[in-house]
Amino acid sequence: MAYSWFKAFHIVGFVVWFAGLFYLVRLFIYHVEANQEPEPARTILKNQYQIMEKRLYDIITTPGMFVTIAMAVGIISTEPDVLKEPWLHFKLLCVALLIGYHHYCGRLMKQLAKGECGWSGQHLRALNEAPTLMLVVIVMLAIFKNNLPTDLTAWLIFGLIVFMAVSIQLYAKIRRRNKEKELEQLNQVPQAQS
Repeated sequence: MAYSWFKAFHIVGFVVWFAGLFYLVRLFIYHVEANQEPEPARTILKNQYQIMEKRLYDIITTPGMFVTIAMAVGIISTEPDVLKEPWLHFKLLCVALLIGYHHYCGRLMKQLAKGECGWSGQHLRALNEAPTLMLVVIVMLAIFKNNLPTDLTAWLIFGLIVFMAVSIQLYAKIRRRNKEKELEQLNQVPQAQS
C-alpha cells in the first residue's frame, strides 16, 4: 500500500514540477521582452514578472521538485532491487540533469532581477524546450523500463528536437513580422492626421 501512495504523490510532484519549469521560463521570456516596451510600462512589467517568477519558483516549482524526489526515495525504499536496473540509472541521470536545469533557472531568475541576464527571448524559447525532452525520456523510461524501443525513441526525440527548433524559428519570425506591421500602422496614423 505504501508503494501506491508514494507513486501517486510522485506523479503529482513531477506534474507540478514540470508545470512550474515550463511556465517559469515563459515568464523569463516575457521579462526579457518587456525591455522593448516604453516607460513606464517597461518597469511595471519587469517588476510584475519578477514577483511572479519568484513566487512560482519558491511556492510551486521547488516544492514540486522536493515532493518528486522524496516520493521517489519512498518508492525505491519499498522495492530496493529496482536500483540494480539499468533503466533506472539512466532515469536518475535525466533527473539529475533536470535538477541542474531547475537550479540554473533559479540563477537566471536572479540575473533577470538584477538586470544582468544576457539571454534573448529566442534563446529562452529554446531553453524552454529542454524540460519537454527530459519529460519524454523520463516517462518513456518509467513505462518501458528495460524494454525501451530505442529505434522509435531515438527518432521520436530527434523529431521533437527538429519540430521545436522549427517552431521556435517560425514563431520568432511571425512575431517580428507582426511587430513590424504594428509599427508601420502606428507610423501611418500620425501621417494621416497631419
